[in-house]
Parts: sequence; C-alpha cells; structure tokens
Amino acid sequence: MRYAILLMGAPYSHQASHSALRFARAVLARGHQLETVFFYHDGVYNASRLAAPPQDEPHLVDGWTALNAEHGVALQVCIAAALRRGLLDEREANRHGKSGYSVEAPFELTGLGQLVDLGLNCDRLVTFSS
Repeated sequence: MRYAILLMGAPYSHQASHSALRFARAVLARGHQLETVFFYHDGVYNASRLAAPPQDEPHLVDGWTALNAEHGVALQVCIAAALRRGLLDEREANRHGKSGYSVEAPFELTGLGQLVDLGLNCDRLVTFSS
C-alpha cells in the first residue's frame, strides 16, 4: 500500500510531529511504501535546520532526515506556509534578500499542487495535526 503523511503540527508544541514520525517508521516496518511527508501550516517548523532541542528530547528534524536517508521518503514543505513563518531555503533567501536560511535538503519547498497529487495518487493520506 502507498502512504503519504500530511503533518500540520509544530514540533515540541504538540504530539503530532512525534506521532507522525513513529507512524512513518511503523508503515515502513510493515513493508508498505511511504511516498512523501508533506509539511503544512505549523508543521513546516519540522524542516528548520536551526532546531536544537535538549539532549533528552528526540531531535525530530534529524528523525525526518534519517527517514529520507534510510528509505528515500520525500520531505516536501509548503512554500507559502514556510515563507509566512520565516523559513526559507537558500534560493528563497537570495530571492528575498535575506542573509540566511533555515531549510535545506533533504527538505524541499514545494507548492500545494504536490499535496493534491499525493491525495490523488496514494492509497492513504494520513493527517497529523495539533
């Protein structure tokens, strides 16, 4: 079965991010395919490379990055939601004249059309929200 995840909860504010990561690992462990995790609304904060949680808490950004490295899961971030919250990749930072950026590969800024495609092409689109 082909899955996709829509994550709309900010990390460390609600359980949504941690639950989504655990769900993603469970889906893959059961032999299913996880196409993409799409980060939307406050979920875009999961893509910030500047996150530095305390050592006794899970590092969710690293968890998503590891999921990509181990299983090739695409990590797509809604560009409109990200820019609105001050999260930019290098290209967008240059385009907007900003001195730094906080989103980098394997996270990719994309549009809502990608989310629509996931809904049409995956067997299940599972949403995690606060």
